[in-house]
Amino acid sequence: MLIDRHWLTGADRIPSPNFDDRPDTEDISLIVIHCISLPPGEFGHSYIDRLFCNRLDPAAHPYFEAIHRLKVSAHLLIKRGGEITQYIPFDKRAWHAGVSSYLGRERCNEFSIGIELEGTDDIPYTEAQYRQLAVVIETLLRTYPRLSKQRIAGHSEIAPGRKTDPGAVFDWEKLRQLLDGRNC
Repeated sequence: MLIDRHWLTGADRIPSPNFDDRPDTEDISLIVIHCISLPPGEFGHSYIDRLFCNRLDPAAHPYFEAIHRLKVSAHLLIKRGGEITQYIPFDKRAWHAGVSSYLGRERCNEFSIGIELEGTDDIPYTEAQYRQLAVVIETLLRTYPRLSKQRIAGHSEIAPGRKTDPGAVFDWEKLRQLLDGRNC
């Protein structure tokens, strides 16, 4: 896998309007792992794409009435089968972290890459998702020199008390082993 003009080769591209310029395009120094499912606990729909592109129909599910006006995005989504969709080029600021802080530095969107895993806090992620996540992270580490294996955080770590994802079921040790096996 490669990155070409800040887009991941091999990923589906669905450009989202929910981004802006980073204050410093050289300062990509954190990877944030999230999870999302729409409707909650359901997988395999196109609702996440629609949410990130401001096209979520509030009548399609009762839950959507409360969220359809949100202006949110992430750089990437890794689906249950391992398929990857990219919404925002990595040199732009995706709107994924919200109010956040990492190692005393606020506004994590300014310096992070947001990766969503299709899932929930309490349903185990798939082997395909872990494998693809490791490949993506390896590719990011090769491309953006300020990133490191030590600068990967869950949304819950950068927004404690407000966010819980990727949840207690996310296997951080498995991810570390995959990354170590790839010599990242």
